[in-house]
Amino acid sequence: MTLDRIELWTVILVLWAGTCVIRFSFLGLLGDRPLPDGLLRHLRYTAVAVMPGPVAPLVLWPPATGGVPDAARLTAAAIAGLAGLLTRSGLWAVVCGAAALYLTPVLPGLPG
Repeated sequence: MTLDRIELWTVILVLWAGTCVIRFSFLGLLGDRPLPDGLLRHLRYTAVAVMPGPVAPLVLWPPATGGVPDAARLTAAAIAGLAGLLTRSGLWAVVCGAAALYLTPVLPGLPG
């Protein structure tokens, strides 16, 4: 599907306006008020609910291997998950997973 310039800019502007309305609803209308405890409890799990969507296909069906799972990505995902559980830090999970992804194929005796 090809969009001409007018349609493309219309889509961009409509999406921009939509995100502005969503942001204003939290920042403009609720910015100076404390949020209810129930909402704060649910917002804590937003990253946990969103991150598996883009990550899981890249681990299980990576385009680099033609959609065939490989040991390096599976090992890196397991190490990242374990690091996240042990440290309770998303940053350490990403760092450990990235290090495992790059080191697994070059270290002798490891799968990959």
